[in-house]
Amino acid sequence: MKRVNWQIILGISLAILSVILYSIHYLIFRDPHHVFIYMVGDIAFIPIEVLVVTLIIHRLLADREKKAMLKKLNMVIGAFFSEVGLKLVPSFAKFDHKSDKIKEDLSRMKNWTDADFKKATDLIDNFEFHIDSNLGDLKSLRDFLSGKRNFLLRLLENPNLLEHETFTELLWAVFHLTEELEYRSNLDKLPHSDLEHISGDIKRVYVLLLNRWVDYVMHLRHNYPYLYSLAVRTNPLDEEASPIVRS
Repeated sequence: MKRVNWQIILGISLAILSVILYSIHYLIFRDPHHVFIYMVGDIAFIPIEVLVVTLIIHRLLADREKKAMLKKLNMVIGAFFSEVGLKLVPSFAKFDHKSDKIKEDLSRMKNWTDADFKKATDLIDNFEFHIDSNLGDLKSLRDFLSGKRNFLLRLLENPNLLEHETFTELLWAVFHLTEELEYRSNLDKLPHSDLEHISGDIKRVYVLLLNRWVDYVMHLRHNYPYLYSLAVRTNPLDEEASPIVRS
């Protein structure tokens, strides 16, 4: 409210100042003809000024600011995958009956084009994941996620995440899975219905994680070739992956 009042006062003050300056012009030159010529000319230029300043310059500045923000955001996403995401992918794959199929399709990314990344995204969206929480180690998964809680909380404190809804959705899904596992003191004696519930939570995180990982690797391919090279050599779905550069 104070900000609006300040703007109103400023607008009225500028209008009064304009009247005073035009009055001084008339008192000096005694020529209302030229006063109105300049006044009408200035008013006629206002729409063009609004077009240039608001629609063009403002748009250019907004786009530049958005690019800078997205660059910072991708740094945050990179930190997430380095610290958490790349370790979760192979862990979740152990819970999937059809992990061999998804590994085969996503393990060779070295020479991918944009079309290949698009196909990978479509594959993930349409793939029939069969997650069974009995197949993997729920205790190890719980301990890992609990140990990363503070790191994930710091990520959520980043205001830039508001501009990336899909990554924020991934973080919330990870937090939900973490809480589900932490609330269960004994993961060895869970009824079938509860295991199915946890399987659904794991599937949600797994699908979101794979999608964001593919998007992130494609971003590296376009902007940071050296990071892209490392991402390909450490592909979490490639069982033969190695950070060692070989000929």
